[in-house]
Amino acid sequence: MDEIPNVLACDVGNSAVHFAHVKGDDVTDVHVVRVGELSRLGAELAELWAEIPAPRKLVAASVNPAALKALEAAVGEALGEDVLVVGRDLPLPIETDVADPTSVGVDRLCSAVAAYDRLGAACVVADFGTAVTVDCIDDRGAFLGGAILPGLGMSAECLEEKTAQLPHVRIRQPDWVFGKDTDQAIIGGIVAGARGALRELVEAYATELGQWPIVILTGADAGIVCERPGTGELVQAVVPDLAVRGVALAYYNSLLK
Repeated sequence: MDEIPNVLACDVGNSAVHFAHVKGDDVTDVHVVRVGELSRLGAELAELWAEIPAPRKLVAASVNPAALKALEAAVGEALGEDVLVVGRDLPLPIETDVADPTSVGVDRLCSAVAAYDRLGAACVVADFGTAVTVDCIDDRGAFLGGAILPGLGMSAECLEEKTAQLPHVRIRQPDWVFGKDTDQAIIGGIVAGARGALRELVEAYATELGQWPIVILTGADAGIVCERPGTGELVQAVVPDLAVRGVALAYYNSLLK
């Protein structure tokens, strides 16, 4: 491409819409609008859109049909533009080794292609959001599949709702080993469980691959699961904007086909 287009990339998730201006490898700060606050989405998108020079496109990946519908309505009303949706208007961004690629959350595929585009090697992308996904990409850049488990907040909510006496807790980085009260016990258990699941899955993936993959974390709770990436042997980096990078990359890849 003679000129890299500017992309307003939107990751429409279960709990929030994340969006940013992407141009090649450059990404602005990611804006976040919670699903319960989508009435302000149009104004925030319009403010960012006005700062983006032409040529420009608005691209979205969604795992939340209702929120995507709200996004498209907000964009039409505030910007008078159409939204290019990955998997609907644009091809899926990465080769897959699964029976039905359309059944895989498109956010997972966007994060996977962004990680492989940067690394060019076998890697694992673990997204600690509303749900947790731990996915593997091989040396060829093919998405092999992965695992899905409840997110940290969802686990805490389930314990509160399904038991008679366990309280609501705010998940945070535990600075203790032995939980000295119920809150500490719940937080420590949920965070340790997430870390243990990550390690178990990465070890299983490494056995199948015949090599140890690079491990990248993303999602709102990634910093709780791994406070200091790169200092241990498991997680190499935490990349908060991985999904929006992948959304833009899905558009760029479509221009090359």
